[in-house]
Amino acid sequence: MVVPARTQTPGFLRAAGHPLRWQLLTELAASDRRVHELTTMLDQPQNLVSYHLAQLRAAGLVTGRRSSADGRDTYYRLDLALCAAQLAATGSALHPALGLVRPPAPSTPAAGRVLFLCTGNSSRSQMAEALLRRRTAGSVAVFSAGSQPKPVHPHAIAVMAAHGIDLSAAQPKHLDVFAGTQFDHVITVCDRLRETCPQLPARRTAHWSIPDPARDPDGYPAFERVAAELAERVGFLIHALTEPQPPEGK
Repeated sequence: MVVPARTQTPGFLRAAGHPLRWQLLTELAASDRRVHELTTMLDQPQNLVSYHLAQLRAAGLVTGRRSSADGRDTYYRLDLALCAAQLAATGSALHPALGLVRPPAPSTPAAGRVLFLCTGNSSRSQMAEALLRRRTAGSVAVFSAGSQPKPVHPHAIAVMAAHGIDLSAAQPKHLDVFAGTQFDHVITVCDRLRETCPQLPARRTAHWSIPDPARDPDGYPAFERVAAELAERVGFLIHALTEPQPPEGK
């Protein structure tokens, strides 16, 4: 029997409908993760978690990237933009009025204190800081730092200028500058730092596994790709920054 296209279950529901896969999507929506982290968080055996990750990858919702710190390990990332598109398509399949063209803007202004970290504080974390500061018009106190600071890369300055952001006066900072400072979000954008960095006080921590553009032989285009990814991730982060923060100690 051929099932009419209109009554077929949308692909997003088939991929996300399994309870464990939904749990995986929920965890990956907050941070890029490795398999052993997900097995611990979900209290499930590795072979089961790996199987369902493979199903999500086959659906295109999740991608994997080798760690730049330990090439034997892989960070998994949820494609939130694709999820938004497929959720809209799922709604449209049920009724035309339920299809959203794009995610709605946050209903309240973003707020809080955010720290981006990478090893050199020379490109990724600086660009993320600049992008979030611009997108929130100063309503978020945003900073960046590194474990081994070095001068801001000229390509990072140039690619931010193409986004209308002047990064020429940015100065690298050591993460020790922020020792003892409380943040709402601490986000690592470098695998090496994430796997060696001491925990800084934060209500929430997250990791964005982003390759170092300075190590990419493509040169400037690699910085453009990183800037585009950071801009997309920052856009989704802003929604998290509008959520009520839990009281201290919670």
